Amino acid sequence: MRRLGFAGLVNKFTLPTLTAGAVLLLLGTVMAIAAQAESIPPDSPRWQLKGKAKATEYLGRRCLWLQGGDALLKDFEMTDGVIDLDMAGSGARGFYGIDFRTQPNGDGEEVYLRPHKTGLDDAQQYTPIFSGSTAWQIYNGPGFTAAVDIPKVVWFHVRLVITGAQAKLYVSNMDVPSLVVNDMKSGVRRGGIKLGEGPRYISNFEVRETPPVAWERHEPAMPAATITKWSLSPSLDALERDLERPLSKSEAAAMKWQDVTAEPPGFVVISRYRKAPELTPTWFADFSKRLEPQKGMQVVYARTTISSDRDQVKKLNIGYSDDVSVFLNDKILYRGRSAQRFRDPGFLGIVNPENDAVYLPLKKGRNELLLAVSELTGGWGFICRFDNMNGVHQD
Repeated sequence: MRRLGFAGLVNKFTLPTLTAGAVLLLLGTVMAIAAQAESIPPDSPRWQLKGKAKATEYLGRRCLWLQGGDALLKDFEMTDGVIDLDMAGSGARGFYGIDFRTQPNGDGEEVYLRPHKTGLDDAQQYTPIFSGSTAWQIYNGPGFTAAVDIPKVVWFHVRLVITGAQAKLYVSNMDVPSLVVNDMKSGVRRGGIKLGEGPRYISNFEVRETPPVAWERHEPAMPAATITKWSLSPSLDALERDLERPLSKSEAAAMKWQDVTAEPPGFVVISRYRKAPELTPTWFADFSKRLEPQKGMQVVYARTTISSDRDQVKKLNIGYSDDVSVFLNDKILYRGRSAQRFRDPGFLGIVNPENDAVYLPLKKGRNELLLAVSELTGGWGFICRFDNMNGVHQD
């Protein structure tokens, strides 16, 4: 049977002769033709290679090799679609990343496999990208991470299906998704594709655009005791600040503050509003250096007002990345670090309201709560939540 292209379909039918049902059928057929997969071979000039990336041979196939490098698909943008590719690697520590809806400013989305964590709860992860920095320490758990077995020294197939604000990742098994992303967080709706990190090999890369679906967010609920209203300062060099001292009245008055609202279930993702540093702390190589000053660390001050109907002590649960100082009414109450590998070499620095707790001696009336939140790598943000809101409210 001869396959008809778009022109053939138009020649075969004239609009006045078509019923409504036939029009829908015709449109569906045209969209199916437009959605045919496009194969990009490893030697194609459409790949823009950066860093340690090249076309090579592995396990009997011509393929791309990445080891900390990138392969950007040039002159391509997509809203919704399907990405298919084969991967192979040794199983050594690495990250098999697929970036999509990427933007020139570094925003986008990413899914990746951790071959060294095969079978564990975080063997695969979705994270948004803000200005080139991932926020994996903030976006973690169901909908973001999941277990999967990652084969080694063999070719295995991976498929990513992107539909609106949701995505599904398939690893080896194309019938059941290994990771379901219910709510993508960057907000970007259209962009490019980039393959990154490694060490790994990639072959049989195909991409197929599909008709865009309605954009529907599936956010979690916001717990009632969460502090949601904050104002953020500009980003400052953390090493130039005394982070055990509150801001002076003149410093605070001279700063330009940005009002923000926490996103469910309560995160203030500073990475959305300020470019986050991407540092490798010195203690990653030598645990004994974890108290050394970290050159390049940035700090943002976050302030809010809590009103209390009486003098009382109120427990505040707080999670943060990576350092925090907590001030109440110009007095420091707490200074802590929850950075990756800081508390012990296996500590990931995942942000949740159970990271730490601070008891706030609230006075009757208005109280200013000020945080100094510093960042090294992995996602800049914090979450604050009372056990209950009895006797307190935000202005």
